[in-house]
Amino acid sequence: MQDSSSLICLDLGPHIHNLPDPSAASALDFCLNLVHQTAPYAAAFNLNPAYFEIFGIEGWSMLKQTIDVIHSESVQLGSTIPVILDARRSDIGFAAEAYAKSTYENLNAHCITLNPYLGKDSVEPFVRDPQRGAFLLAKTSNGGTMDIQNALVLPSGSDSPMPMYMYIARLAREWNVNNNIGIVVEAAHPKIMSMIRAGVPDIWFLSSGINTQGKELELALRVGLRTDGKGVLIQAPIGIMHSGIAPAQAMKKLRDNILSITSI
Repeated sequence: MQDSSSLICLDLGPHIHNLPDPSAASALDFCLNLVHQTAPYAAAFNLNPAYFEIFGIEGWSMLKQTIDVIHSESVQLGSTIPVILDARRSDIGFAAEAYAKSTYENLNAHCITLNPYLGKDSVEPFVRDPQRGAFLLAKTSNGGTMDIQNALVLPSGSDSPMPMYMYIARLAREWNVNNNIGIVVEAAHPKIMSMIRAGVPDIWFLSSGINTQGKELELALRVGLRTDGKGVLIQAPIGIMHSGIAPAQAMKKLRDNILSITSI
């Protein structure tokens, strides 16, 4: 983030309807073009395996190739651009160990998103190495977020109920002994984001569900950032790449807009 002066985490999800033709080769070209153009302005890249797996075995190979190219761009820039595998995994025991091995050793990603519903033992295999990390789903931006994440829970030893998302945020902070656990927090509801930040002042947020062109961005940054001006990765959708200007220009414009907000 310091090397790129950026808070932007660019989603690399090659939606079929964005491609010239629905093929793995077309999807790979699409991703690599974005990586080459936007790497100087990206604090991280976010890759959801679903958009690659839809192409079968070729898609899995394409995912690995995209991550390898991100690493190559990092070397050329003299930095390390983190790769977040947005897989939202949730399992225990040997299955969790296998998922962690696949993520970190086979794909060589730096980080992963996890569903913490199964508890601490489902998270531990992914955060043992301080150089690797995880973002736990706390408050997401989908339409069904109210079904479970807003439910009130009563933590053991407490007399005061709290929303599930706040409980997950506090668990993430408790489990963050290696300083490598963050949480996914939607940015579209600034009051909730502010409440979570007050409860976990030090932890990193991976934030989506925001209009990066409007006042929502400024408000999200003001309530979400830590006191050191860090702590939030703003997920920028591929949609910003279809704004009529080159991807590099679009990313630079967004990066500079964020800088102007955070420097006020």
